[in-house]
Amino acid sequence: MEQNELTEYMNAAVRNLAVNVGSSNMREKLFLLAFRRFVGNAAGLRSASEEQGEHIPSFLIASITNSCNLFCKGCYARANGLCGETEKKLLTAGQWGSVFSQAQDMGVSFCLLAGGEPLMRRDVIEKAASYRRIVFPVFTNGTMIDDEYCRFFNAHRNIVPVMSIEGDREHTDGRRGNGTYDKLSAAAERLHRRGILWGASVTLTTENIDEVTSADFTDSLYKNGARVVFFIEYVPAVPGTEKLAPGEKERTLLEERQDVLRKRYKDMVLLAFPGDEKYLGGCLAGGRAFFHINPYGGAEPCPFSPHSDCNVAESSLKEVLNSPLFSALREHHLTGTEHSGGCALFEQEEQVRALASAVMQEDA
Repeated sequence: MEQNELTEYMNAAVRNLAVNVGSSNMREKLFLLAFRRFVGNAAGLRSASEEQGEHIPSFLIASITNSCNLFCKGCYARANGLCGETEKKLLTAGQWGSVFSQAQDMGVSFCLLAGGEPLMRRDVIEKAASYRRIVFPVFTNGTMIDDEYCRFFNAHRNIVPVMSIEGDREHTDGRRGNGTYDKLSAAAERLHRRGILWGASVTLTTENIDEVTSADFTDSLYKNGARVVFFIEYVPAVPGTEKLAPGEKERTLLEERQDVLRKRYKDMVLLAFPGDEKYLGGCLAGGRAFFHINPYGGAEPCPFSPHSDCNVAESSLKEVLNSPLFSALREHHLTGTEHSGGCALFEQEEQVRALASAVMQEDA
């Protein structure tokens, strides 16, 4: 699939999703139709900025908390120190509201909320819901999706729960803890019963890739109401887990099966990261198409490259996009270059670390 084909696929999937939601779920249909208009307006804002020499990414990743109720094997957030006890001060809901407001005004269409477990920050989730021109996929472990949260999602369709699932009970519980699969199944049933659009985030490893890219697994998600699937390659942030990271063989399998699944499920969005980046001109991090904000406000190239030289509590999003670190990543061609698969910045961690250190020394 070429770059223009990927873009058209995404546009067509959203159109089909809006058409096929069904008249019995008018709330979702009306939101999707409105969001198609918002996306067009946001693209216009970004184009206008581009003409003025300012590049605006189409989405952000915001890790809104450092707390989590699970201890998943191989968790990059705990490995990077993003998740866990610390004396650092978390951004307040008001500060996150300022970030979301700036993002909406700049033409950002999607803001992925992560953590830790983002549903533990109900105050931030509620703040996000008020920015209707942005869709907020909430990457959650799913264990906190109770009836109360379902009522909230039902009332605020721009907040889209994306539950982490690793395949069957054995793979999911093996990574996330006993009983997690059953909790996810119960959450999916609650969401589906209310006609709430939800998504799945599937961490691809060498152990589960054959199962989770199968038509049977995707069909089970679809029948339970999932309409978005993110295939995320496992990144071995925890030493000793390198054998779980997909290689060229697994990436080829994913690409072949994803093409088949996209043709089969016309009203479902299936995206792979970082695999699909190669159709978008290379690594998208560092402000090229997104950047990451950690729970303390530090602006980082991406979650797997936790280096920062500025904070959104002190700098505007536009200032962040032109920070010395992000500028240096572009100048040294560590983002936006030829992409063969895998996480580009993680695989070039030594270079990124050296660059970040040099930038910090210059600022000192």
